[in-house]
Amino acid sequence: MWIPASKSHTIRAIAIATMARGRSVLRRPLISEDALSCVEAARKFGASVDTSDDYIVEGIGGFPRKIAMIDVGNSGTTLRIFTALAALSNQPFTFDGDASIRQRPMEPLFTALQQLKVRVDTPNGRCPFTIQGPLHGGKTSVRAVSSQFLTALLLASPLAPQDIEINVELLNEQPYIDITLDWLKKQYIQYEQSGYEWFRIKGNQHYKPFDMHIPADFSTATFALVAAVVSGGEVLLRGLDFNDSQGDKVIFSHLEKMGAVIRHGADYVVVKSNPLQGMDIDMNATPDALPAMAVAGCYAQGTTRLLNVPQARLKECDRIKACFSELTKMGAQIEELSDGLVIRNSKLHGAEVNGYNDHRMVMSLAIAGMMAEGTTTITTAEAAGVTYPGFVSDFTSLGADFVIQ
Repeated sequence: MWIPASKSHTIRAIAIATMARGRSVLRRPLISEDALSCVEAARKFGASVDTSDDYIVEGIGGFPRKIAMIDVGNSGTTLRIFTALAALSNQPFTFDGDASIRQRPMEPLFTALQQLKVRVDTPNGRCPFTIQGPLHGGKTSVRAVSSQFLTALLLASPLAPQDIEINVELLNEQPYIDITLDWLKKQYIQYEQSGYEWFRIKGNQHYKPFDMHIPADFSTATFALVAAVVSGGEVLLRGLDFNDSQGDKVIFSHLEKMGAVIRHGADYVVVKSNPLQGMDIDMNATPDALPAMAVAGCYAQGTTRLLNVPQARLKECDRIKACFSELTKMGAQIEELSDGLVIRNSKLHGAEVNGYNDHRMVMSLAIAGMMAEGTTTITTAEAAGVTYPGFVSDFTSLGADFVIQ
């Protein structure tokens, strides 16, 4: 099966293309609710975006100058990146989103922007809020409990008229910063860094239009990977570039260490089931894989500990609590930690479970339901379309028995 395009790359590509002057082409981009929310944000900034086939973006080549209200839907990545880009303008921009977005923290990004003299009007440190620049330059610091806060600053800083220096007090999810830095390098943006603790980005730079294929998404591949490993089956996955900076590629290595059989070909990878053995895994770099790995842990002998991922509580839902609650309903022997989960080998049974309007929870529970005895009903299952609209059809073609109600 072909793995859909990366959400992380698609949204960064749209943002950069929006701010560039000229025509950019995003080939084989992700087409999903999150990606289309980002497209709408680009249009509100003044870019022209054709999504009829590949994404063709006519960028604005400067700062957004129209007052706009931007609804990001369920896309936290779009919210954080476009907030920082909006701060480049001297016009006010209002941001809002769905109920989940209104619960997502923004205070670390607000604080960093306010240190750069950007005005933020917010009743509670979250959506809805209004932001108004212009961001000129200077020094700031950020607690990147979500890597998206630092990504947003890194993408906006080159367009400021003066240099910006960023001190990073905390960083979770380091590989997502590597993706951002890869984009800056492709754009020949000048910056300095000392580890991941300090960055200095030269001001008065410009983004250039580009034409590129969007890499496939390792986060999405995790679901097929885990399904194959726990089902006793085998799957061939295409489109993945193991040289890409995406952090979730390490999940292949984790499951291989647990016992899965993984074979790499020239342009594909084959995953074959094999008895799994539980192990301790640091999940800080890969919070999006937590729900799927919790399901894998149910089918591993012994104990699996998924650790050091407190930021998983700040995603579309509190994924640590949600995994504990919903897998417990299915018979899992699972323990909730402040920063992760402990899972013991379990025999799962069908149950009615809550997907929390979280695409990764929904798809992980679907994998659990495929293996459980009896029927599993998942509420808010439509949330899978946020990143993987083809989830049901793809997994049905692999033998899953899904009924849409």
